[in-house]
Amino acid sequence: MPLPPPNPVQNQTPSPAPSAIVVSRYNQTITSMMRDGAIGAYLDRGGVESNLAILHAPGAYELISIARAAASSGMFGSVICLGCVIKGETSHDQHIANAVANGLAQITVATGVPVAFGLLTTNTNEQARARAGGDKGNKGAEAMNAALDAADAIATLDHAKATNTPSVRFTPTRSSNDKLTSAKESK
Repeated sequence: MPLPPPNPVQNQTPSPAPSAIVVSRYNQTITSMMRDGAIGAYLDRGGVESNLAILHAPGAYELISIARAAASSGMFGSVICLGCVIKGETSHDQHIANAVANGLAQITVATGVPVAFGLLTTNTNEQARARAGGDKGNKGAEAMNAALDAADAIATLDHAKATNTPSVRFTPTRSSNDKLTSAKESK
């Protein structure tokens, strides 16, 4: 199913294309807050909840196969993967995080569908809570906004190609996550 082109009327943001949120049940206290943040970000951008698929994965590693199925389905303009891996006594967390990052990147390249990496990799529960709606923001909302911005950029390029307009310009509608700017503003 081809996605709609961006709305040509300036200052009017089109509704986002249907999206899939793939969320790990492992560390569910954290991931449910991230899921809620992602849903809120989608709705804030004019999306309707009936255009969201919520798919639960047993753990972070399983995000890969479910994200692949969602991205390959042709039903979604973006896939947002949310999980939480907290360091334990071994290096297991590093292996999981690397596998998920590489797997999701491969899906994006293979399908052309933006797949957002919303996997927290923290040392403690407190760090995870801070990034799932606490004082460090909500990484679920950030992942949703990143995926929607990428989908908008791709739609803009598709429209430019269809209209033979090589001088295309695209700027995301949301503010950037510039840590240097954020640090200056908090002082």
